[in-house]
Amino acid sequence: MLKYLIETTESLMTAGLLIGLILGFAGSACGLFSQQKAGLIAAQNGKTARRILGIGVCAGLIAAGVMAYLKNATRKIDTSLWNLRNFTASLVILLLFFILWAIRSGLQKKKPAAARVLEAAAVCLLALLEISFLLYALPDSLGAPYVILMTEKSVLSTNFLYKLTGILLGLLLVFLAGLAVKSCTQRLRPKQATLLMSLALIVNAVRQVTVCLRIMLTKRIIASNKTLFEISKFSSNHDKLFLYLVMAAAAIVPLLLWLHSLNVKEPYNTSAEHRKIRWKWKVSRRWSALAGICLVFTVFSFVILKPITTRAVELSPVEDAEVRDGAVYVPFERVEDGHLHRFGYVTEGGTQIRFIVIKKPNSSSYGIGLDACDICGETGYYEKDGQVVCKLCDVVMNINTIGFKGGCNPIVIEYRLENGNIIVPVESLLEYEKEFK
Repeated sequence: MLKYLIETTESLMTAGLLIGLILGFAGSACGLFSQQKAGLIAAQNGKTARRILGIGVCAGLIAAGVMAYLKNATRKIDTSLWNLRNFTASLVILLLFFILWAIRSGLQKKKPAAARVLEAAAVCLLALLEISFLLYALPDSLGAPYVILMTEKSVLSTNFLYKLTGILLGLLLVFLAGLAVKSCTQRLRPKQATLLMSLALIVNAVRQVTVCLRIMLTKRIIASNKTLFEISKFSSNHDKLFLYLVMAAAAIVPLLLWLHSLNVKEPYNTSAEHRKIRWKWKVSRRWSALAGICLVFTVFSFVILKPITTRAVELSPVEDAEVRDGAVYVPFERVEDGHLHRFGYVTEGGTQIRFIVIKKPNSSSYGIGLDACDICGETGYYEKDGQVVCKLCDVVMNINTIGFKGGCNPIVIEYRLENGNIIVPVESLLEYEKEFK
């Protein structure tokens, strides 16, 4: 569960924070909470901006759902080329937004009507950015249950529900972080909200540029040179750096709001107005605390929890077995203890083909198969708490089904039981040599 929580958080946190900053920016700079722009027109602009950006989020969710289906149910999507197109469009949209917003700021006092039109157009561009962010980040998380189900037998299995819970908790963490950042940002001064949102968007844009370069170099769309290669290499090796920078920009938001709440100088005429002001800033501090908790837990999960969940599991050593008469012989007494045993045959080319044997519980039969499966390849299996577990996807095998096809079960191999031995023909092992190369 923890592994899937962290993976979901990693893939979605950048998008969640950016969308939170955008929504908060609209609330602050477009007049919804802005005292500097108080009045009917400002309030209407703020409501319009919220509606436009809300439509953008909904459209992004729908588009991400469609993309998740196309990625998992068809072969129509080349992910890298799709990301290249998506990022290119996103960069153009971001540039247009900055241009429109700069012009709008210059016209705000001289030509307010024109400024409102430009503001609406700029908000529409931000809505397109929301769609772009969700279309890139969300499909893998939406498709994760389908991928997990490929290795499970039922949606009601403990393992499936356990992993699904991790994904849902990751989605909840990202949602709360984005909501808290949005609520904090819309309570900042317009210039502060604009600056912090712009900073986060620029950091993300730099990452998108480096990813586009990497894709174009890989696809040989552009000629490689040392400079481009080094940029691509750096971005690939430090991909999480951009996530941390976006998180740092987002972390400034609750910090600023908290500092503002400690030095409140709003005038009031009655005790009721005073209580209202105190309550407003008390709510602001609560949103700041929630944003801080979400961001701190995210960093904690990346730095402390992730190394624990990704710690390499050492497979048990391959045991010696007699090879004669074109077969591998494993005596019954070697595998009578009910634990997982691993054996191997080394081909003339030096490839070791491994297979596993385990005595089934409360039975005289054995579970026998390759130390590999059709889905996860030859990553192998290990024993944990009396269970056989796939090293790659952490699926727990039903020991009684080892030796049968399906799911993440070991690949079935030919064998026979004879004169107190499990006899595995070498010829049947050689059929799967390619699995271990």
